[in-house]
Parts: sequence; structure tokens; C-alpha cells
Amino acid sequence: MDAAIRCEGLVKRFGDFVALDGLSLEVPAGTIFGFLGPNGAGKTTTIRLLTALDAPTTGQAFVLGHDVQHGGPPFRRRISHLDQNPGLYDWMTGRELLEFVGGLFSIKGQDLKARVDQVLEETMLTAAAKRRVRGYSGGMRQRLGLAQALVNEPDVLILDEPASSLDPAGRRDILDIIARMRGRSTIFMSTHILADVERVCDAVAILDEGKLLVESSLHDLQERYARPVFILEPEAWQEEKVAPLVETVRQRPWSTGVRVEHGEIRVNVGDPQAASVELLSIVAETGVPLARFQRDRPSLEDIFLELVDGNGGAG
Repeated sequence: MDAAIRCEGLVKRFGDFVALDGLSLEVPAGTIFGFLGPNGAGKTTTIRLLTALDAPTTGQAFVLGHDVQHGGPPFRRRISHLDQNPGLYDWMTGRELLEFVGGLFSIKGQDLKARVDQVLEETMLTAAAKRRVRGYSGGMRQRLGLAQALVNEPDVLILDEPASSLDPAGRRDILDIIARMRGRSTIFMSTHILADVERVCDAVAILDEGKLLVESSLHDLQERYARPVFILEPEAWQEEKVAPLVETVRQRPWSTGVRVEHGEIRVNVGDPQAASVELLSIVAETGVPLARFQRDRPSLEDIFLELVDGNGGAG
């Protein structure tokens, strides 16, 4: 499959600080591509280079076969970008804003009306189209931002943290819209919400400290890191008993990482056979009654933390 986005040795320096350190990757056309990394990894810098909002120190970026630094207006009409905090003209209605954006792309007359009607429906804003943007909720504003990014029917849509500030219902709405675009556009989505990536993305790249750690399809990435995770859910959370259990498990040679969250203890292991034999013995010794003991495959979050921690990143 042809690459819709290709980066070749991208480097971006700000004085002595290296924000991006030799990034090379390819994004297949028609895919939803998750671009992951902790804060400060270089995700937003990459997006600024892909959209020609900034120039690389060295290296090149190509979108739809064009060097983005020399693409010109015809190329720019084929791409779109949604910033993490989109700036919207609050005094306009939703429809007026989309008509204004369509005019910037030289869409006119009945074609403009039909296109605005379509994106309002796709983003579930038809009923609010005549309301002033200043009265929109946070979720509605984010959907309107996505709507304006869709007006020109882009071949490549670049999204910077499209759902990070939304509540669960708002995130679900944005992700549903993105999922429905699969195959219509290539979507390059920067985010740190790993559950969102697992839900909609076909492939991912993980960046840390400006360097690419891995680039893979989501399926292949999970297969590569297929070592199981053991999940322990204490029946009652008694810190004086749980803390020694966690510390004991961390010290075992087969333990590659222990994470405590949402009332669960997640144990990544390098030797599943040894872990399955010893774990329950450790639980019994520390006197922690379990409501659940489960062997599972690693989540994207497990893989992400293993890669970033192994790279020395702060997360």
C-alpha cells in the first residue's frame, strides 16, 4: 500500500534542545494511524512539520507524495488539520463557520450548502447549526472543530489530541466519527489516550524523547509483546497487606513490571510458567484475599509503558 505520509530523518532543534531526533516512518494510505508518546516526546513538533507550520532542521516530510515545504495551494487543499484546542469564531453560528471555511477552499453555491449539510450530519450538529458557537458545550466545540477540518473532504486528516479534553461521552462521539472515516481519508492521530488508539487505530508509532521506538500494525505490536499479564484484584484493599505483596512481586526475577491502578495489580512477566506457579503462593503468604486472578494478554498501555520505561522516558 502506498504511503500517504512519509518522514525521512526528520530532525528539529530549538537551540541545544533536540525536539525530534531523526524520525523516519511511513503511514499507509487509508489507515487510521495512532502517533503515541508521553508529554514532550515530539508529537506536536512532528505535526507542525507535517503541516508546514514549521520547517525541519534537517530531513524531509512528504504528504501525498509532496514535500510539505514546497507543496503549494493545490496540495494544501487536499489535507486538513485539527489542533488540540481549535480556535473557533464564537460570534458565528455553526453553519456560518463551516460556510466560511468552505469559502476558503473555494467551495461555492449549492456545492457549499450540500457539503456543510453533510459534515453537520456526520458530526451530529445539525440541530445546533443555527446556534452561536459561544453557546456550544466542550464536546460540541470539538465536534465543530472536526467538522471544519472535514469541509474540504481531505485525503489526509491530521489530528492533535482530538479527544483528550473531553468527558467519556464526548470522546465516544469523536472516536465514532473518526472510525466512520476509515478508508475515506488517511487519519494521523496524535494522542496519549491509549484506549482510544486500541479502539480505532490500525497501526501505531511510539515516540519518546524525539526518537521513534516502534512502528507497527496494532495487531503485530500486540503479537510481538505477547507475554501475558497477570491481573490480581484484592477483595478488599488493605494497604498494609497489598503493599508488601506488590513489593515482593516486583523483586521476583520473572517480574518485568508491576502497576497498581483502579483497584487492580497488573503484573507483566518474562517467564509466564514461573509466574503462574509462584504468584498465588506469594498472595497466600501475604494474606491478601483475591476477588479475581486472571491471565490476560498485554494491553497497549502495558506495551507503551514497557517501551517508554525501557527507553528511560519519564512517561
